Amino acid sequence: MPSNVNAKSVTRNVGWSVLSKTGTFGLKFVTVPILARILSPEEFGTVAVALTVVQFLAMIGGAGLASALIVERDEDMALIHSAFWANLAVSLLMALGLFVFATPLANLLGAPDAAHLLEIMSLLIPLQLAGDVAYSLLARRMNFSKDAAWTMLSEVVGALVAVVAALLGFGIWSLLSQLFVSALIRLAGLYAVSGYVPRFSFSPTRVLSLCRFSFGMMGAEIANFITFQSPMVIIGRYLGLSDAGAYSAANRFSSIPNQIVLSAVMGVLFPAFSQMAEDRERRSQALMLSTQVTTVLLAPMMFGLWALAEPAMLVLFGKQWAAAWPVLGLLALSKGLLTPCSTYIPYLKGIGQGTLLFWWAVIRAVATTGAVAYGAIGGTLVEAMVALCLVNLAALVGYTWVVLRADRLPFLRGFLMSVRPLASAFVMALVVRLLLQAYGSLLPNALLQVLVGTAIGSLIYLVLVLLTERPLLLKLRDMVRTRGTSGSMPAAAE
Repeated sequence: MPSNVNAKSVTRNVGWSVLSKTGTFGLKFVTVPILARILSPEEFGTVAVALTVVQFLAMIGGAGLASALIVERDEDMALIHSAFWANLAVSLLMALGLFVFATPLANLLGAPDAAHLLEIMSLLIPLQLAGDVAYSLLARRMNFSKDAAWTMLSEVVGALVAVVAALLGFGIWSLLSQLFVSALIRLAGLYAVSGYVPRFSFSPTRVLSLCRFSFGMMGAEIANFITFQSPMVIIGRYLGLSDAGAYSAANRFSSIPNQIVLSAVMGVLFPAFSQMAEDRERRSQALMLSTQVTTVLLAPMMFGLWALAEPAMLVLFGKQWAAAWPVLGLLALSKGLLTPCSTYIPYLKGIGQGTLLFWWAVIRAVATTGAVAYGAIGGTLVEAMVALCLVNLAALVGYTWVVLRADRLPFLRGFLMSVRPLASAFVMALVVRLLLQAYGSLLPNALLQVLVGTAIGSLIYLVLVLLTERPLLLKLRDMVRTRGTSGSMPAAAE
């Protein structure tokens, strides 16, 4: 891991990560609507439910050992090899357990047709976990540029295979082919760029030395996973696979902006904050600056998607999905509310606040699961999404309070700085939505409504940002001008 992390190194690595995520999720922007037009909501729903189980077990199987390696001061190869073999052994056990209990699990989730998919997809668990250690080495070295090309390649090839298979009539198997092809290429790429070669060296004592950190991270990740995936399980169980498919398609599309920026930023900020852990002033400046920037970038995308959800759903997914436009809009709104929280998880991980992260993640998981279940059991999919929005609004306030308190920063000032771009984005989206309702009929088709709405919204948001975020914009301008010089993170804008 680099001995000095500064604005230049963080910005460069975030740039590479954003480039990678833009390529991969930009590809999903194209392929998800194509696949949605070819496949049925039931097929989407079946794969989505099965994938939820696989991702959950893969996360548990990793047990946070790769994250623990990132915060280690030195690259102890004996420790690295031990972590690799521990990950591999656990992943194989997980895969075997999923294969054996596929049928009862599928029945429990209300998707009996997914049983045979679970048996096949169990192989994804070792494919995913086998590359964790190689990735942790890249993260330690803040060398994300070498990972970017392979990430994009794996997603491009996987998406192309899925589209071709769907066009040839393979149906649900096209989605499976995408998952396996992408996983295999990604695994090969991680080993190619990290230079890591596993050796048969295993020390239980060394693995246990990582567990104090890794178990806390595992608990938080499990809670976060429940937060993100429990709606899919609940919807599939109580509202049926058709609604689960509508939720899956809308969720995958509405997640693209977040995943482009957030997954890139979070992956880089975790090792960066780890290096700043003992420098409170520097890490606080980095926290506020990164929070402001990500919110300014993401909030208009998410709230704008809420404003244009009705014509966007028709343009992107076709008439068979048109009735699901409120789901797309509400999902975008719920994700937009949490954009200021995007830097909080890597921050708490980086400064060693695993216990605090765990308990807050548990509270959020319980609240999210309960709210969505209440909406789904007693109402409709739309009511479940409204409940999700309300929970995320409460989570925004609570998460901000937890993080600012952990860093001994004033809550009100920090909260207002973080949510100021949200207010601008919401005003923009509300104006666009009102204009669309009043004058949308004057535009001949849904595509033109999306294009005109995007143009008007962009102009409104630009004006609002220039009026409300001038200190931040000046700070970013100064960073660009001094990009060639090293130094610490600039102070957050007032």
